[in-house]
Amino acid sequence: MRALRLTAGLAALLTFALIILGASVRATNSGLSCPDWPTCYGNWLPLPGDIPADAGYAYYQVMLEWVHRLIAGVILGPLVLVVAWLALRYREERPGLGAGAALLVVLLVIQAGLGGVTVLDQNSPWSVALHLGTALLVLSMTLFLAARAGSSAPAVDAGFRGLAAFAWLATFATIVAAAMMAKMGASLACATWPLCDGALLPDLSDPMVLVNWVHRLLAALAILAILLLYLRGRRIGGAFRGLGMGALLLVLLAALLAAHGIASFWPLWVAVTHQAIAILAFMHVTMILWKTWPVTEAAASRPQMA
Repeated sequence: MRALRLTAGLAALLTFALIILGASVRATNSGLSCPDWPTCYGNWLPLPGDIPADAGYAYYQVMLEWVHRLIAGVILGPLVLVVAWLALRYREERPGLGAGAALLVVLLVIQAGLGGVTVLDQNSPWSVALHLGTALLVLSMTLFLAARAGSSAPAVDAGFRGLAAFAWLATFATIVAAAMMAKMGASLACATWPLCDGALLPDLSDPMVLVNWVHRLLAALAILAILLLYLRGRRIGGAFRGLGMGALLLVLLAALLAAHGIASFWPLWVAVTHQAIAILAFMHVTMILWKTWPVTEAAASRPQMA
């Protein structure tokens, strides 16, 4: 079981790193620097001489996109399959491991296909948001398997479990909406923070303002849900206390970075760091969610494999 916990944790960390690399690709407008898929300018390893002079991209942009594809296909993909295999091996020891492994493989296949769709669809906002959303689901399932393979958490009531699910959904939707907003070029559609151009409810007839305002509304809901999650988790104790505090501090830091990003016209480092912190908050909330379903006593009492 320890092998599954460590491998799933490694896969989660690598998925996190790949998402942040994807944010760098998006922030540097490098998403179409390799216009074909799965090759790049018809080559598995594009060299400077393979890039047409009129491509409109610097070689570092091509390499950003190429490295992103390399890590996803050659390193993370096989690692996720190993995680799924280990989960299937231990499925008799812990409930949910078999179903989690199957879902993880399905999500991996979908995500690989969406990688091609985003390129062939010219990195449209909807395809980029869908690609990121599926990556978050892959991340969630690796964390599920890691949590399932670890020690159980204190028992909680249905109310806390529902609050954790709501916080997860709100955080997930906030991050996906942010990807849509950034790809639409709407990150500065609301020029002030926290109000949108000084208004709590601005004119939403402009699609740019609408997607920006929806992102802010979702972020506010996520912050409120995480605050309540922390307050409840602090009383329960155990892992919920530390995870809740971490999630709250991270989401507040992400909000402050958003304010700085608007004031400074979103420099590259702010945009990437903002997403990285938001993803870390999402990972904390995800672990809280999975730990609200502790291992049953009957399953935990069975002899575990080394």
